[in-house]
Amino acid sequence: MRGLNFVAIDFETATGRRASVCEAGICAVRDGRIVETRSWLVRPPSNAYSYWNMQIHGIRPADTADSPEFPEIWAEISTYLNECPVLVAHNAAFDMGCIRHSLDFYGIGKPDITYYCSLRAARRLYDFGCNSLDYLCDHFEIPYGQHHRAGDDAEMCARLFLREIKDAGWCELSDMDYCTGKL
Repeated sequence: MRGLNFVAIDFETATGRRASVCEAGICAVRDGRIVETRSWLVRPPSNAYSYWNMQIHGIRPADTADSPEFPEIWAEISTYLNECPVLVAHNAAFDMGCIRHSLDFYGIGKPDITYYCSLRAARRLYDFGCNSLDYLCDHFEIPYGQHHRAGDDAEMCARLFLREIKDAGWCELSDMDYCTGKL
């Protein structure tokens, strides 16, 4: 898959607010191969958490008390996007919302980024009753670490998206106009 380059991304939030990012994860794909997976704990505004969000991902205020805030982490993520301004996320509406709301909250300008949604691709390609990331990865025997941890979910998303591209017989990302958008 020469020339197939993207950055899969995932966020975990501390509350129901999209600007409450408490963990960010990326998985860089170059020429159709995973080259790097990273994650960062992020101190959300006021380091405030909801009980329900903690139950989902297991991240607690003590885990992020000394972590950098979103702007510092976004600067690191942006270095990957400078090389390849294409994002992929599973349920991209959520993750792109986290980016938009966090950028707005911190007064940071929005970059010109194209994104693709592996959830929308799955709904179009497959006829499953469930299209959650963990279900699809289990079904396709895609290995993963801890679900609802951003780095692991970003890599799961990257592996799933590569599978979707293969299953659909796509040659270029531009062929996937039904599951794309602009940040």
